[in-house]
Amino acid sequence: MTMTKMTLKTEGDTHVVVNRRFAASAEAVYRAHTEPAIIRKWLLGPEGWTMPVCLNDPRPGGTFRYEWANGNGQGFYITGRYLALDPFRRIVHVERMHLPDPTPENHVETTFEPDGDGTLMTIRMTLPDAKTRKEMLASGMEHGMEASYVRLETIL
Repeated sequence: MTMTKMTLKTEGDTHVVVNRRFAASAEAVYRAHTEPAIIRKWLLGPEGWTMPVCLNDPRPGGTFRYEWANGNGQGFYITGRYLALDPFRRIVHVERMHLPDPTPENHVETTFEPDGDGTLMTIRMTLPDAKTRKEMLASGMEHGMEASYVRLETIL
């Protein structure tokens, strides 16, 4: 199975489920989501964006803050808090985008499952209501995620 393209689907009124397979171990994909030195290389969204700030404390109760800039004076950031981590298998956190006003909290569970010679990553987002989910999907999030995951694939 060589599904490397990201799939995104909605469930109910408040969920978004993203799947992406990587030709790398679950440990490598997990580390790419928790180690700032690696995160800064791939989690950039569309071409032309950078991550000048990448603060991450991946432990239960730990927080993170990622800031992006596009070189034209535009930017945004995300803040979050880790609820649970099961190394190389699962990360549960809550996050808010700041665009510049903070969005409602998004509850995110990411799992990393061995899949043949690679890893199937599943991200399940739970948003507070249908309006919030619609706004998030309209923001271009899907395009930014896929661009980031294509970049990650080349690093792993």
